Order: sequence, then structure tokens, then C-alpha cells
Amino acid sequence: MSTTDSAPAAIEASGLTQRYGRGRRAALALEDCSFRVPAGSVCALVGPNGAGKSTFLRIAAGLLRPDSGTVSVLGAASGTHRDRVGYLDQSQPLYGHLSVADTLDLGARLNTGHWDAGYAARIVEQGDLDPRSRIRGLSGGQRTRVALALTLGKRPDLLLLDEPMAELDPLARQQLMGLLLADAAENGTSIVLSSHVVAELSYSCDHLLLIDDGRVRLAGSVEELLAAHTVVTGRGADLAPHTVVESHPTGRGLTALIRPRGPLADTWQTQAPTLEELLLAHLRAPSSPAFLTPDMRGDTTPAA
Repeated sequence: MSTTDSAPAAIEASGLTQRYGRGRRAALALEDCSFRVPAGSVCALVGPNGAGKSTFLRIAAGLLRPDSGTVSVLGAASGTHRDRVGYLDQSQPLYGHLSVADTLDLGARLNTGHWDAGYAARIVEQGDLDPRSRIRGLSGGQRTRVALALTLGKRPDLLLLDEPMAELDPLARQQLMGLLLADAAENGTSIVLSSHVVAELSYSCDHLLLIDDGRVRLAGSVEELLAAHTVVTGRGADLAPHTVVESHPTGRGLTALIRPRGPLADTWQTQAPTLEELLLAHLRAPSSPAFLTPDMRGDTTPAA
């Protein structure tokens, strides 16, 4: 348990490092990452392609062993509670020759200790799917619904989703995201959701974890992260001692995203950033200091 917060953690990483390859060709997928995901939260996992998001999810699911550091999942080493963790990657591995009904039956056979057949069937029925339909003949949205039925049917305490809705149209995304949020509200499921769609995250997720180039850049509740940053516009005034995340010229002055450290001079106009502005600024300024709020700060994470 992290010493920075007494609330339980669904996931807690300390010094997490993962390399791919050997010798001079070795590349870091994750480097010395320390953070925690509070239990019961819906956490957005964001970052550019190749940032290390999928690697982290595979480690948390117990499918990959880190080179160094530790990951605790639901209070034990990752991979210990496989029956309590649901993991769905972006490839959505399903057997095309099976019917929908056969696929759900397979889920029941593979999850004998934790399987809610009625719940899985309801998820499929809500999509107006014929149980006799073959998986290979389903649309992308229908396949995603079946994959989620398999994942949610085991009634996991923690749900790990690696861009499962990347190929869906906006309406299908909204419908299936509603399904996930309803499950989280009803059952207290902790969710970590990897996605590139910021608009989707802004209304669905209460916490955020930004990974870029294998390192944690932002972590915290969305509300706290937005409240800790301010967009300022002005000219001719020094921004010290405030932390400047990013700045760029605007007319005869400049616009900057900052983390205020005390009052701002009257010469600056201020406004609250949007989630998209916050994320893009941190991604465009990789050398800016990382920022983690206390509820997501791991034991070895320095204070912001």
C-alpha cells in the first residue's frame, strides 16, 4: 500500500521497467514508472503509439513479466488474481467459425469459478445479436460487444481494455462505453481504458494516466489535474516562479499552460484548460516536469 494515500489501489507500480531486445538494440518500453490506480476508478490510459501503454496493460494482466520493478494488482503480484481480472486487447481474439452462443459457452467453460451466464447473454441480447450468428459474419461493433460480453461475464474486479473500440463508429462507441460505465457503477469495477479519443475520455473517465516514451507524465483525477493547470495569455511579464509546461507566441504576447505557484500578475489573462489542451501541451513538451496527484503517486514517485 502506498504511504501517500490510505485508499486501496487496484494497481500499484513501483520502479516498473520493461525492455525489448538485447544489447545495443534493446529499447525501453517502460522506464522506472511508479504510480497507483485507485480502486473503483475509471482511469483513461493515454499516450502516443509506442509509448508503453499496451506493455503496461499486459504486465498488469499477468501476461508479461517486467525486467525490473514490481506491479501489485488487487493487492497481490500481477498474475495472481487472473480470475478477478478481465483483459481485452485491441485485436479482440475470437474464433470466427464459432457462433455467438458457442463463444459464450466457451467463456463459461474457461471461467468455471467466476462466470455469470445471464449477464453475458444480456450484453449480447442488448445488441440485437442472433446467438446462432457466426463470429466471422459480425460487424466490428458486434464483435466488440461479444468480446466485452466474454470479458464482463467473468464479473472481474479489474477491467483492462487496450483500445477495444478503436474501429467503431461514434454511436457504437457511445453505446458500448455506456455499458462499461453502467457495469462500473453497479459493481464497483475498476477500469483502465486505453484510448486516443479525448472527447470520449472527458465524459467517461474520472482518472487519467499519461505515458509518453515509457515514462509517466501525468497521473491523477481529471478534476484535480485540470484544476492544477491554467492557460495564461499576456505580454511582457515574467512567469517565474510558476511551472511552465508549454508556451508559444500569440500576436505580440504569448500563451502558456502553467502550474501556478502563487498569485499571477494582473497582466495575465487566465482560463481553465480543456482536457485536450492539457494532454497536447504535455505531449508537445516532453521535457516538462511530470505531475502526479497524491492519490496516484506511488511510493517512489517524487512530489510534483
